[in-house]
Amino acid sequence: MRPTIRALGSAVFASATAAAVAFSSGVANADPAGTGSSSGSGAASFASDTVGAGPEMTSFLGAFAYGLAHPDAAPPGANDWNCTPGPEHPRPVVLVHGTWLNTYDSFAYLSPRIARAGFCVFAFNFGRENMLGGGGLGSILPGRYGVGPMEDSAKQLAQFVDRVLAATGARSVDIVGHSQGGPVTNQYLKFEGGQGKVTKVITFGATNHGTTLLGIASLGRLIENLGLDIMGLNEPFIGQANVEQAVGSPFYAKLNAGGDTVPGVDYTAVGTVHDEISNPYDWTFLTPGPGATVDNITLQQDCDQDLSDHLTIMYSPRAASIALHALDPAAHPDLQCGFNPWVIGGSGHL
Repeated sequence: MRPTIRALGSAVFASATAAAVAFSSGVANADPAGTGSSSGSGAASFASDTVGAGPEMTSFLGAFAYGLAHPDAAPPGANDWNCTPGPEHPRPVVLVHGTWLNTYDSFAYLSPRIARAGFCVFAFNFGRENMLGGGGLGSILPGRYGVGPMEDSAKQLAQFVDRVLAATGARSVDIVGHSQGGPVTNQYLKFEGGQGKVTKVITFGATNHGTTLLGIASLGRLIENLGLDIMGLNEPFIGQANVEQAVGSPFYAKLNAGGDTVPGVDYTAVGTVHDEISNPYDWTFLTPGPGATVDNITLQQDCDQDLSDHLTIMYSPRAASIALHALDPAAHPDLQCGFNPWVIGGSGHL
């Protein structure tokens, strides 16, 4: 199936490149206290601070259930605004969640592990929007954030990072992103003043070059490029951020026009062969440009028993060990390997 997906994706890329037009992003900032921001599309989204902290979880299903009931909870170990980075870990870690998720859903397993390793950890909920505003059907459920335009979400990330730097006195942060967290971080680095404020970017299942959704998004984009606005027709149902992440969108034409990376940043991009959302999975990988380093990692390399998919990769012991190794290779030299079941995650524990 993959050659067909790749061929269709390549055709969409070629068509999008030929037909791409400039598009503008918004000018108003959104702040983590809940102020809205307006994108060039006229839609609005906003970010918000977390309220309290939820328990540590070992499976995505457990975290998802808790996140529905507590949509604004912080992942454990995050958002101690009195945390002062020490000399061994001078950079705070900022967590950036994915689409139709919240920061608790995405990081209830990884956040406490990073905090216990001695890092100051910070997280927030971005891209909040209701269905009528363009968030799609998913936004009906509590805590389904990351649905607004990614340009707006990048502005919200910019303001949150500035808050973290001001509170901690650090010169820069490291970012860990899941799914949409990858392109939102790249948008921030390239267009919202992030260069020089970020030292390391670690992503899991990031839609850095869009997704074919097993060919569905490729077909939709190809039809759109032939003159039928099928993606626009589906936007009220799947939301603005999902339309932007479909392969060949104008968002990616602008985001990656100058290359995948920015100087001065060390990137780690992790993909799983079982990813049913961000695929082909190796589209998450990055090509290093001048002044940047990239470590592209397939989760199953030397660990076939890890069956993590798009969501459970954030509950994989191996993925957590990769994150810790990227943040501090001297203190975390070894990568774990163990069975992590598809859908359930957490080494089979709820």
